[in-house]
Amino acid sequence: MDLVRKAVITAAGRGTRQFPATRSIQKELLPLVDRDGITKPTIQIIVEECLASGIEDICIIVGKDGAEPFQRHFSRLNEGERRDFRGKEWALAQADALRRMQERITYVEQETPEGYGHAVFQARDFVGDEPFLLLLGDHIYISGTKKRCVQQVIETYNVAQCAISAVQQTPDDKLHLFGTVTGRPLGTSPCTYEVTEIKEKPSIEYAAEHLQTPGVKRGYYLCFFGMHVCPPSIFDCIQYHIDNDIREKGEIQFTSSQEMLRSKERYVAVEVAGERLDMGVPFGYVETQAALALSGVDRTEMLSALLRLVAKSAANEPFGQV
Repeated sequence: MDLVRKAVITAAGRGTRQFPATRSIQKELLPLVDRDGITKPTIQIIVEECLASGIEDICIIVGKDGAEPFQRHFSRLNEGERRDFRGKEWALAQADALRRMQERITYVEQETPEGYGHAVFQARDFVGDEPFLLLLGDHIYISGTKKRCVQQVIETYNVAQCAISAVQQTPDDKLHLFGTVTGRPLGTSPCTYEVTEIKEKPSIEYAAEHLQTPGVKRGYYLCFFGMHVCPPSIFDCIQYHIDNDIREKGEIQFTSSQEMLRSKERYVAVEVAGERLDMGVPFGYVETQAALALSGVDRTEMLSALLRLVAKSAANEPFGQV
């Protein structure tokens, strides 16, 4: 059985929706207080999710000359930094963890911004002939069970031994944000589907006619959760789109290659028990931080703070002037 040992995380985007913060810092390096109460850049939380789920090696796709800030974060402390943290054992433990992560990470550049599919293609040499986990560098995942979201997807791959996309039932007013699939239900623990069509950000009208799935509640569709396990043959599909300059909105899209792969090989979707959070947009960033706090060691304090803020808002007390 082929094992999923490698992960690819895309982090090559400019982060324009988080401007001006992203003028000086890569979007994926924006900080969040994690569930353990430690402040970390987003990319570190995602790397930890991978390693805790059995992934051994990670490739981060960066923009042209974009590896340096990531490498700097994951590098070992110099002697001056170690002196600064003397007596702070928790910080030294975190520094040692960063060093161990660095040993697992490879960086590959996407020299020109030609779309998500083009970015993924840059990892072809890193992946080789193995299946690999694919994640977005600006999505945080919070599991609804004791199993991490990545573990749930990998376990489905271990059974199906084919391309897997994590999905979540999503209302039709959000279809413009996600790739969407439909298919035939296979089982309910977890809910899995034999995929029969994949469509990038469909219109509500198209989805209503072509993408309704048996067992999914009315007005909802199976939309991408932001993580996939892909066989290496996905690169042949992306290569076809690159060689023939097949683009959507000027870019080499990944969803087009997924649909091409589905037409050639078995493709399964699995509903993940958990929540996807997009920190790459302003409100999503706020929502991500709140969700992490509410599921971590700061839960009680966060609930108390939210209740206090809501009470003030209901009383129309101003929080400050803009």
